[in-house]
Amino acid sequence: MMGRLLHRNRFKNKAKPDKRRFKWPAFLSNWRLYARRGGLVLLLVGALSALTWALDRPVRVISIDGSFQRVSPGQIEKAVAPFANEGFMSTNLADIQRAVEALPWVDHARIARRWPNSLRVTVTEQTAAARWGESGLLNTRGELFVRAAAHVPPELPRLSGPDGSESQVAQRYLSVQGRMLEAGLRIAALRLDERGAWEMDLDSGVTVRLGRRDVDGRIDRFIHTASQVIAHRLNEINYVDMRYSNGFAIGWRNQGTPGSVPAKHPDDADA
Repeated sequence: MMGRLLHRNRFKNKAKPDKRRFKWPAFLSNWRLYARRGGLVLLLVGALSALTWALDRPVRVISIDGSFQRVSPGQIEKAVAPFANEGFMSTNLADIQRAVEALPWVDHARIARRWPNSLRVTVTEQTAAARWGESGLLNTRGELFVRAAAHVPPELPRLSGPDGSESQVAQRYLSVQGRMLEAGLRIAALRLDERGAWEMDLDSGVTVRLGRRDVDGRIDRFIHTASQVIAHRLNEINYVDMRYSNGFAIGWRNQGTPGSVPAKHPDDADA
């Protein structure tokens, strides 16, 4: 009995052949779909390239817009000309903008394409707010945009200071000039020396000594107090010294004229 059972089990355990079919990897079985998609992409790229090539014709017209006082249209055309040969579509507008803005007196430039073959250049000129030293010019942001101007408007105030202090001096001038005008005074010059001391000249010829300490507070005190005292005698005054903690001194052009006597000597750090 045992022998027959073992004989039967031997046949039952015999492995049956695997009748499953072999399957190709998915990407191989779908090669036609991928081929169609790839062909469509290549077709679109080719069509776009052909369209770009057809549209990339040479630039024929350069139109220039702006209120020109210091910059001429001829200067703008000369700056743009090297880029025009690159084609209507391939021309790099950012490069043209940088070339135009590199011109003296150009503050900002905007470049745009105009179908079918022209470029439009819109230019905004710099506005000179003050001169720097002998012939430099500062804009309304306190930036030195011309170091040696051929023509300096004589009505501009003259600012000066150590190298690198242009923005600092300009910002102080811009923050004070409006208040001075309201008080009936006009700043003709503002100076910062190597020691960090400030002075300003009025258009009447009066020099206001501000020193190094509490400069903003001294300017406020000059506007609200000292300017009222000297308002009717500006032509007789050489300087007003604000470097006192609780007063100011007046230096008269005629030394025999009595002046205001401060309560203390000027601060030692400013003297």
